[in-house]
Amino acid sequence: MHRPPRRRKNRSSSTSSTTRLVFPVCSLLLEIRNRASCTIVGMQPLVPATQAREITAAKRLENVRYAIRDLACVADEVIQQGHKILPLNIGDPLNFDFQTPSHIIEAVYKAMRDGKNGYAPSPGIPEALEAIRGEAARKGIATVRDVFVTSGASEAVDVCISALVNPGEDILTPKPDYPLYSAVLCKLGIALNAYDLNEDDAWQPELVDIERKLTSRTRGIVLINPNNPTGSLCSQRMLEQIAEIARRYNLVVFSDEIYDKLILPDSNEDATPHVAFAAVAPDVPCITFGGMSKNYLVPGWRIGWGIVSGDAPAVTPYVEGIHRLLRARLCANHPEQYAIKPALEGPQDHLIEVRHKLRSRRDLTQKWCESTPRVSCVAPRGAFYAFPRIDIPESDEVFVKELIRQKHVMVVHGSGFGQKPGTQHFRIVFLPDERTLTTAYGAISELLADRYH
Repeated sequence: MHRPPRRRKNRSSSTSSTTRLVFPVCSLLLEIRNRASCTIVGMQPLVPATQAREITAAKRLENVRYAIRDLACVADEVIQQGHKILPLNIGDPLNFDFQTPSHIIEAVYKAMRDGKNGYAPSPGIPEALEAIRGEAARKGIATVRDVFVTSGASEAVDVCISALVNPGEDILTPKPDYPLYSAVLCKLGIALNAYDLNEDDAWQPELVDIERKLTSRTRGIVLINPNNPTGSLCSQRMLEQIAEIARRYNLVVFSDEIYDKLILPDSNEDATPHVAFAAVAPDVPCITFGGMSKNYLVPGWRIGWGIVSGDAPAVTPYVEGIHRLLRARLCANHPEQYAIKPALEGPQDHLIEVRHKLRSRRDLTQKWCESTPRVSCVAPRGAFYAFPRIDIPESDEVFVKELIRQKHVMVVHGSGFGQKPGTQHFRIVFLPDERTLTTAYGAISELLADRYH
């Protein structure tokens, strides 16, 4: 039978396409086989699946410091040697003879028993927000635009700064200040821009320095009132002058008033009442920070809040940004929020005892400062901190570390909070009882006399 001749194919194109297809597939299969066989017989793969490399932290964190706790490693050395530390470094009243009011403990316990253990609304539970608005009214804040609950006032600070500042912008912070503010700014990659507090004027803000530090890129200014670490209290006239600067430069004011109920009378029995910045300047965009930690003796519950005030059209876009961040982090501690209403609206009797103790311990501290060579101190008017100045020929950080090693007393060096060049300070927490404070001050006096005779 006659068969037609086979038609010859053009192999040039098909071969090249087949080659392109086959070789990558073969290579892939070979690689898989090699890796599989290495796994089976314990051989090393031809190309390492992972490579050990150092994981470095973000460069913007290089300037993040928290002096209050950074000294712990020195204290640990002393404790391991069998010594007991007298802690005058951390402002936790519950480490000493202060007790949380029972009615707010019961409120949280009841909330837990009632099943309030799931997520809360991102801004906070309604009854807490209503109570915070009532507190704002008692403080004289008439233009409240928003309130929200956070995990301590620290989170409120973080959220509100993060919602405002863009790269290349800045916020004015006091010097000395609470280290949280500089830590948040460093975390965001924002350059620090600190204004001085005037030690010769009872640690009031230096208005001239504020004006000098302002630029077109400055978005806000921080007030800590009463101040940590100095214990100073802003006068109403000072608040009015800062408000005028804020109006002129369109600044947001961050008013940290976490110690507003711990105001101490001076030697003339003058207990000047605390004045809220937002009450003095109802038109200025302001975030007032408050919380439960200090006034209500529950620092471990981490319950704080922010109160937004000012001209409504001006702050509305900013408030929307704040709430975007609040939603992103879900919510603050839920059952603990049920303590806010009974704390703010219930009995305040515990504050009488707290202020009585703090005044006695402040007076003891001030008397020691005034009678000790090389030490001077502006009398604290609020909170439970003193910030003595020391006349020594070395850094205050060296002094503080030697105090821990030699005398087993723990305070915090002034340079950890910021201070004017050429000055040396340390911060005292005068929460311990008078006997403990007397022992601690005696040990500090001994080190000063022995080291700087």
